[in-house]
Amino acid sequence: MAFTEYLKINGELLPYPDSYDLSLSSVESDSGGETEAGTRQRDVVRQGVVDISVSFMVTALWLKKLTAYSKQNKLTVQYFDTDTLSLKETEMYIDGFKAKLEQDTSYKGLWSVDFTLKEY
Repeated sequence: MAFTEYLKINGELLPYPDSYDLSLSSVESDSGGETEAGTRQRDVVRQGVVDISVSFMVTALWLKKLTAYSKQNKLTVQYFDTDTLSLKETEMYIDGFKAKLEQDTSYKGLWSVDFTLKEY
């Protein structure tokens, strides 16, 4: 039985995440808002903008790789799409990168890493 692939960054399969929280949002233009009659008018210019919050428990080797990814302006990301139940590719960046030492080991520790991938 094969495990589901959840995330690939620049073609590299990431470790199995401890948590994977995908949210979809819409982008509205400035022309939307409330009308004189008090009703809401939406002018949606883009739907399904993806944000993915993930957390991992990783070794120092993966900590180094994930830290390097967090410093790049643009990443090619394949993520598990809840609409098609398969990987979908898009361009994203990492926001809110946090690393915490969970356990000191002879291999430079076991780390919990959290960040959010945001779609352009």
